[in-house]
Amino acid sequence: MEYITVSQAATKWNISDRRVRILCSEGMIEGVVKQGRSYRIPADAVKPLDGRIFRGKEIDEKYRTLFRRIDGKKEELASRRPLTQGELKRLQEEFLLEFTYNSNAIEGNTLTLQETAMVLEGITIDKKPLKDHLEAVGHKEAFEYVKQLVSEKQEFSERMIKEIHSLVLMDRREDRGVYRKIPVRILGAAHEPPQPYMVPVLMEKLIKDHMKIQKKLHVIELVSRFHMDFESIHPFIDGNGRTGRLLLNLELMQNGYLPINVKFTDRRKYYECFTAYHQNGDADPIVSMVAGYVEEELDRYLGML
Repeated sequence: MEYITVSQAATKWNISDRRVRILCSEGMIEGVVKQGRSYRIPADAVKPLDGRIFRGKEIDEKYRTLFRRIDGKKEELASRRPLTQGELKRLQEEFLLEFTYNSNAIEGNTLTLQETAMVLEGITIDKKPLKDHLEAVGHKEAFEYVKQLVSEKQEFSERMIKEIHSLVLMDRREDRGVYRKIPVRILGAAHEPPQPYMVPVLMEKLIKDHMKIQKKLHVIELVSRFHMDFESIHPFIDGNGRTGRLLLNLELMQNGYLPINVKFTDRRKYYECFTAYHQNGDADPIVSMVAGYVEEELDRYLGML
């Protein structure tokens, strides 16, 4: 790995040597090697954002370093030479395929990644249920709709949630975009969703509370907590998980972040986030998980550029 000195980093980032040393000592720059009193900084290190950008926000001290690092990478990506339309289209298609496969697999869909790709191209998979085919197509259309909402800068709303759910649940016409009318239990979960008559009231409150704290929390913590609260209400008879993960990406993208893909292989860790939140009110696991995925996507794009 190539390294640069503190002075070289200061010149590159247009900040003082002292500021670079402080960032190194606080662990704000990844890959730094300390030799005696000197620091060696990776030549491709990303400039961390100034913590003052969080002024006015209620950000727990334990998240400050993480969020500053992530937002520094986000800013770095925005400043780089943009990808061509062809490159961007290819990356978006790859993401959509993996996102559709993983999000559906978490909910029990039996299509493999390769079979999902074939279904999205219009090919029918022999001996696979029609339901699995429709779930793949519905998820794709729902994500395309999410991208449209982002491009049109639509304000987050209850109507938007129902419309996304309608596309996700294309195999259940009578249940699309309709709040459940019966009690439900989530197998193996510590939490029991509220009674159906409470769902409309709780959903209205959820949106109002969410809009109220939008400017107080960092986006990553905001969307993570909303995801937990939305899934806790479990407003629809089916499709809540897929809809919830699409909503999570909707808000990330609305705020200039790349969408994330919660992996099927990480489902146990994902479920543990719900347990921690429901039993102890602990949002740390889901915030850390979402932040990890956000940073992973940023690193992937920065690595290519």
